Amino acid sequence: MKRSQIKRRPLADTVLASLEPESVDYRERDGGGLYFRVKSNGSKSWNLRYKRLDGRWAWLGLGSFPFVSGKAARKKADDLRKLAADGIDLQVYKQGVQGKPTFKASAEEWYQRKLDAGRSLGTTRQMRLYLDNDILPAIGKKALDQITRADCAAIQKAIEDRDAHSVAKKVRSWIGQTFSLAVAQGKCDLNPASELRHIAAQAPKTTQYPHLLEPELPAFLAALKKSPSRAITQAAVWLVLRTASRPGMVRLSEWAEFDLDAALWSIPGVRMKTRHDHLVPLSSQSVSALRDLHEITGRSRWTFPGSGPKNPTLSENTINKALTLVGYKNKLVGHGSRHTASTLLREHGWKKDYVEAQLAHKEPGMSGVYNKAQYIEGRQVMMQWYCDYLDALECGIGRDEQQAFKERVMP
Repeated sequence: MKRSQIKRRPLADTVLASLEPESVDYRERDGGGLYFRVKSNGSKSWNLRYKRLDGRWAWLGLGSFPFVSGKAARKKADDLRKLAADGIDLQVYKQGVQGKPTFKASAEEWYQRKLDAGRSLGTTRQMRLYLDNDILPAIGKKALDQITRADCAAIQKAIEDRDAHSVAKKVRSWIGQTFSLAVAQGKCDLNPASELRHIAAQAPKTTQYPHLLEPELPAFLAALKKSPSRAITQAAVWLVLRTASRPGMVRLSEWAEFDLDAALWSIPGVRMKTRHDHLVPLSSQSVSALRDLHEITGRSRWTFPGSGPKNPTLSENTINKALTLVGYKNKLVGHGSRHTASTLLREHGWKKDYVEAQLAHKEPGMSGVYNKAQYIEGRQVMMQWYCDYLDALECGIGRDEQQAFKERVMP
């Protein structure tokens, strides 16, 4: 919703979740010096405006939304106003007892910088999850100069012990980045998280995402047609399959990104793994499905809205759960459909450059200049063929027909 449509304060969480970004950052008053900040990149957070001991006005960040709800932000603001009334400098208080910087304060500043930089929603959600569950419970309350290398190594090992080696690598990096920021700001002199990679446990060899090959597709597509999942979830699964896009790109898509008349989907670089804008051609099947979906979710900013302010879009596991419900647990995951598409298209003779561009794979040595519409005309033909072929497989196409289909519109 537009901020001009706000009718009452304090702001309800449903209003906070639906507030739309504008071309410039803005703040909306909630009450009692508490403001809700919406950045032009879509990130949202809480700010408290208060008067410092020298009489000057200042801002204090209280956390990002939806991780900090309206109720929690008001409680924080109320507690901090009481401290300020007692003559406590809130800037000093936020840094820790007696002005000694805590890891939590530095980690929150590091995290806010990631939000402000426009990191993808999926990435920042993951950062928040592991900050709250693994990092802050272990070292959050400690002063930066009291945290040892052993403390950091213990966090890494605890995550490795549950076989989450990729998570351990990310957490190690995030702790290190937080300390690097603190060192640069003069809050501490050493980074105890440096060099942890040398004692990291070796991760098991990676395996490919579960995926299907062509002979397995007819039965799967028939099962998917009978899916018990709700319409929004089914539409998300089909868009993943028909575009060979990463599930996260689909889940977090917005209606403003789609030009259904031109049959194109423009994904902004902030959500792409390559950090470059990416243009995805849409088959007639995808356009038709999206038009139907627009009748259901078209009033939302999100193409695939979730349930409530804490889940503005479909959750990360929704697509895989839908595949499980049709009998394909451990046989296919959303990301594995990209491997399925890549294999089938290459086996049927489509150009590798077309396939790699469709999958948005970053080529070695790619320069900063990137053509988001690379091979778009060829990819439009290829992906329409692919979706037509999936339909044909689901209907039981025969071997002779497969050969004829293979030669159809082949470049």
